[in-house]
Amino acid sequence: MLASLVTIPIVFVHGLLSGLVADGHSVAVFLTDADISPELLDESGSRVTYEQFLALYKSLTERLDDELLGFLSRPLKRGSYALMLRSAISADTLADGMRRYASTFRLLQDDLVLELARDGELAGFILRFVNPSIEQRIGLHEHILRTIWRTLAWLIAGKIKVARFDFAFEMPTYASSYSKVFPAALRFNQESSGFWFNATLLAKPIPRGEVDLRDYLTHVQADILVPQRDLNVVSARVRDYLLRTKPQWPGLGDAAQALHMSPSTLQRRLAAEGKTFQGVKDALRRDIAIMQLNTSEVSLPDLADELGFGEDTAFQRAFRSWTGSSPGVYRRGTA
Repeated sequence: MLASLVTIPIVFVHGLLSGLVADGHSVAVFLTDADISPELLDESGSRVTYEQFLALYKSLTERLDDELLGFLSRPLKRGSYALMLRSAISADTLADGMRRYASTFRLLQDDLVLELARDGELAGFILRFVNPSIEQRIGLHEHILRTIWRTLAWLIAGKIKVARFDFAFEMPTYASSYSKVFPAALRFNQESSGFWFNATLLAKPIPRGEVDLRDYLTHVQADILVPQRDLNVVSARVRDYLLRTKPQWPGLGDAAQALHMSPSTLQRRLAAEGKTFQGVKDALRRDIAIMQLNTSEVSLPDLADELGFGEDTAFQRAFRSWTGSSPGVYRRGTA
């Protein structure tokens, strides 16, 4: 389980809940379903496991019977996404599939239109809002763009390398968290939200069929919601090396040797990604700690030892600096 562990910033939990919050609804039952402590919502540095994040999404869709989580003026009932995909897979090319997907979406709700657009050598999907009050919901922009991007990649059984993401709102305070969710150039304060990619992909055939669709629907939430890891970047290689060698927690020199480069080269390449060796190490230790606190009864001294701390008080200080909260808040069942 540790090999695939990932944690999600709390801002994206707020995003999933923001449709309900905007309408004045309580979110307590959904947090309980996902075993997320309400205290975490008040701390900007807190995070949840990807299992909790997926559980929250499933709770929202099932309890609300709404695949767009209360964002729209009327629910997008469960099964709507499957219907949109089914209309798309009957097309010959990605361009035709995009149009069919957009047409089906338009039949199911009244608040916004998805449009296929061109910008020179780029093609894109953009959002045109019919309902101005819905347009103010930033979480809706984020969720729909992420969903459509991952959907198009699935349709052509490949990758859609995005040239840029446009957002029709000001840069949020948490924009630094966008890098893994929207891995491309970002433009804020645009006329409309959308994403852009090489227009040659429009001619790609759609090889998907009904069997593929049924299989995809069994794991679609994880494909859309969980950030995709690029194992080719140096920071990911460092993280995987540290994960394999824990609990020794080797230093920069050992990691550089294992990755067949000098320490200075490793530092330089990490810096080019906006990372440091210590930052990668601490992020991994933070994620392991959050997962262990949520899924086991490990004692704090044992967890501190596993993470390379000499004493549990040092671990607790570090954990608070990473997340803003004490380890106890993350114990499953504290919500």
